[in-house]
Amino acid sequence: MMVKIKFEKGAIGALHNHFHNQVSNVAAGEFRVSVNGEDKKLKTGDGFYVSPNINHGVECLELGILIDVFSPVREDFLK
Repeated sequence: MMVKIKFEKGAIGALHNHFHNQVSNVAAGEFRVSVNGEDKKLKTGDGFYVSPNINHGVECLELGILIDVFSPVREDFLK
């Protein structure tokens, strides 16, 4: 499942975890990304991977877009 998410500057994707594999691409903007307690600043063109059940979250540092790919499908997003 692929999802495009637009973030306003200062928006927070709170720390969370789920049983899905996740690969994310920064399509635009700049984000502070936390994966399993490690923080990195990522910009357009960068990406990251999140293993199942690992805490992760983002803070949007400038207007941005993330493309997230999940396996299996995020049924909770379809409701």
